[in-house]
Amino acid sequence: MRLMKRCDGPWGAWISRPKRPKTPHPIPQKPKAIRAIKNLLRCPPPLFHSLKNLLKFGLYAIMFWVICMKKHLIVLDLDGTLLYDWETLTEDTCEYLKALQAEGHTLVIATGRPYRSSIFFYEQLGLNTPMINYNGGLITWKNNPDFEEVNIPLDRDAVNDVFAKNRKHIENAFCEIKDDIYLLEESEDISNFFHFNEHVNLYVGEFSGKLPAGTNGCIIMAKEKEGRLIEEYVAKHYKDIIKTRNWGNDYESVIELYSPKTNKGIAIKHVAKHLGFDRDSIIAFGDGHNDIEMLEYAGVGVAMGNAHEELKEVADVISPKNHQERAIEHFLDNYFQKKKVDSD
Repeated sequence: MRLMKRCDGPWGAWISRPKRPKTPHPIPQKPKAIRAIKNLLRCPPPLFHSLKNLLKFGLYAIMFWVICMKKHLIVLDLDGTLLYDWETLTEDTCEYLKALQAEGHTLVIATGRPYRSSIFFYEQLGLNTPMINYNGGLITWKNNPDFEEVNIPLDRDAVNDVFAKNRKHIENAFCEIKDDIYLLEESEDISNFFHFNEHVNLYVGEFSGKLPAGTNGCIIMAKEKEGRLIEEYVAKHYKDIIKTRNWGNDYESVIELYSPKTNKGIAIKHVAKHLGFDRDSIIAFGDGHNDIEMLEYAGVGVAMGNAHEELKEVADVISPKNHQERAIEHFLDNYFQKKKVDSD
């Protein structure tokens, strides 16, 4: 018998075994297809190795596609983050974000602004998602009647009391109930803060007896060095139903009143759940103290280079660029490129 190199398994046994002598009663054998499959699995020929490698390559390609094509919920603050200035979204930034939407990513605006001064940018970006206003105090979804609006106002009586007891410390102030504005005194200095337009109902005068309902937001312009006194009064008498936020820096005399039930973190959690995104899929951008909870909740929280110091402390990433240097595009370009390299 001619010797042949033996392979461990039936395939090798078959190619090295001598012919069986003819007998009048042939040995029963399993069907050829079954025998061939078993032999291939136990000692596959080179062709089968190629097929197996091809399958492995296909599996890796699918994994690569899943990693690279994972879609994100990108949450954008407006002032000091997305906008170049109080009223400008640059064309380059707009086109860049539209391209991300075309790739399947989802964009959401989360701002302390009222609806009336946010809707223009919402439409400019071509969004069809919920919009977060008043730092989560109001969440709406234009053109989606099935979405249940979220509206969490401040207690009217508590607001009236804060103003009545601290009137001597207040230079000016305004409250908002959706798009109706209640202004203490007409003044050019404060007009930029409430984004007045022809569609707004404006009421001027003392708040007591004028507010028809709880307010979505209240902004107080305190007299110099007296904002602290207002904050202390609120903390002492209404700590469970009203919180204060000092805007700091150039606006250290500005005191914002808001509900402890609202912040951007709670709001994006609600919106993400509704849109079907998990926490790790959220990328959030902000610059202010009111963005802290949002960046803490997001899978990736990005603070602008011009951000409040307290926000930088909780951010996952601090951009080396500010809002006028296309910081959002700079980060997202690097982020998605890194994801692609890591998956390679």
